[in-house]
Formats: sequence, structure tokens, C-alpha cells
Amino acid sequence: MDVARLVELNAAYARAIDNEQFEQWPELFADPCLYKVTTAENVAKGFESGIMYADSRAMLQDRVSALRKANIYERQRYRHIVGLPHVMGRDGTATDVETPFLIVRIMGDGTMTLFATGCYRDKVSADDTGALRFAERVVVCDGGRFDTLVAIPL
Repeated sequence: MDVARLVELNAAYARAIDNEQFEQWPELFADPCLYKVTTAENVAKGFESGIMYADSRAMLQDRVSALRKANIYERQRYRHIVGLPHVMGRDGTATDVETPFLIVRIMGDGTMTLFATGCYRDKVSADDTGALRFAERVVVCDGGRFDTLVAIPL
């Protein structure tokens, strides 16, 4: 798989979240899909549960709807710094990819803190139009402590 296309997919992902264009976020996923936020410790221990979980594009859209209408959380936004994707191999029609990330959280008052680091473990495939989509995105955070509710997708 062309690494430049993977870079573009990751850039679109980060841009949708960082610019609070959350409605564009689910469109980057295949349907069905898997989106999970977990920790490196959970992965090392073989624990399947995560902080956030969705197994369809509809669940991702529900997440966005909840962000816009139902969730109450302190005003914040993210800025992603995404590393270069590393192609780990192929699994049928999907490509296994690992990409490092760093996320800075910017609070409503302008305070900035390092919020999360880790890697995205993805299965990426092309849809019927040839556009790349995440069939799976498992967000593996290096640390397991978050000082606030993880409302916004990582």
C-alpha cells in the first residue's frame, strides 16, 4: 500500500478531530469497522476492553451525536502530531499499519497539556471507489491515566 496515501488518511483523521469537524470522522471508516481506545498495559495483558469502543460506522455517528447534543464536558480540543505510518503486512484485502501519535489537549482557557501518546494499530482497506478507509483503528495509549473523561475521539 502506498505510504503517501496512508499519510493522507491519517492527516484527514487528525484534521477532522482537531478542527472539531466530528461529522467527517466516521466517514474515514469502513462499515462495519472497529474503533477502540485502550492502553499498552491492556494490550500487553491481552485485555480486550477499552476506554472507548465502536464496531460500526453508526456507532461512530452516535458518538458524534452524543458529543454535539448529550455529553457534558469541559470545553477542550486536541492537536494531533502524527508520525509516519509503518506498514506491518497484509491480511487479505487489508493492510496492517502502525502509526505513532502525540495529542496535546487545549482547554477552553488556553491551557495546553500533553494528553496522550501512543500508536494507532490499523487495518486499512480500499472501498469500492478506491478511497482508503479504516477497517480497524485501535488506539493504544502509552499511559493509562486520563485526568478527564475521554469524550473526543483520539
